[in-house]
Amino acid sequence: MVENEGRVALVTGGNRGIGAACAVALAAAGDRVAVASRGGSAPEGMLGVRMDVANTESVDKAFAEVEAEFGPVEIVVSNAGIVRDTLLATMSEDAFQEVVDTNLLGAYRVAKRAARPMMRLRRGRLIFVSSVVASTGGPGQSNYAASKAGLIGFARSLARELAPRNITANVVAPGPIRTDMTDALTEAQRAALTAQVPGGRMGEPADVAALVAFLASPAAGYISGALIPVDGGLSMGH
Repeated sequence: MVENEGRVALVTGGNRGIGAACAVALAAAGDRVAVASRGGSAPEGMLGVRMDVANTESVDKAFAEVEAEFGPVEIVVSNAGIVRDTLLATMSEDAFQEVVDTNLLGAYRVAKRAARPMMRLRRGRLIFVSSVVASTGGPGQSNYAASKAGLIGFARSLARELAPRNITANVVAPGPIRTDMTDALTEAQRAALTAQVPGGRMGEPADVAALVAFLASPAAGYISGALIPVDGGLSMGH
C-alpha cells in the first residue's frame, strides 16, 4: 500500500469530459485519484481501472484494485452515465431500463460498495453528478431525467443515514456543459440550449469540477444532502 500522501478518491466515468475534469481537480488538491471507466483509461498520471457500473462484480473488482493500490476510498464521484434519448411513444422498455440501470442503479452499486469502508474510517464524501434535466425535464429524455432525479432522493437518504459516521452525500446538477456529447449536437441545437441560459453560453467541465473539489474538501464538512446546480442560472425556480 502506498503511504498516505492524501485522501483516496475514485471517479466513475472519469476518462473524459466532466469526470476527467473532476479527477484532475481532485489530484490538484492533493488527493490520490483513481479513475474508473469501461475501458480502464485515465488522465495521465492517474490510476485507471475497468468498471461497468451496471455490473456488481465489476464494481467490486474495481474497488478492490483501488484499495490494493491506495487503500480505502474516501471520496467517490459518481459520474458514470449514458443517454438513450427518444420520445416516450417510441421509447422501448429496454431503453428506459438501460439508462436507469446505469445512471441510478449504477450509483447505488458504487455507493454501496464504498459505504462500508467509509463507515469503518468514520469519514467520507459521496458526490453524485445529476443533471439540470432532473429538475426541468427534457423532451425525449424521460428515461434520463428519471434516472438523474432519482439520484437526488437517493443522496438525501444517504446523507441522513450516514451522517453519524461523518459521511456526506451531495448532488451536483450540471446544465449545458461543453463536452463530447454537446459537441456532437448541431449548431442549431447548441444555440437552443445556450438561449435558455441567462449568461448565453455553455459552461466548461472545469466549472463542475471546481464545485466537486470543494464538496470533497474538508471545508465542506457541514454540507450534506444538498442539490447544487452548475448551470449558469438555467434552473432558477425549479
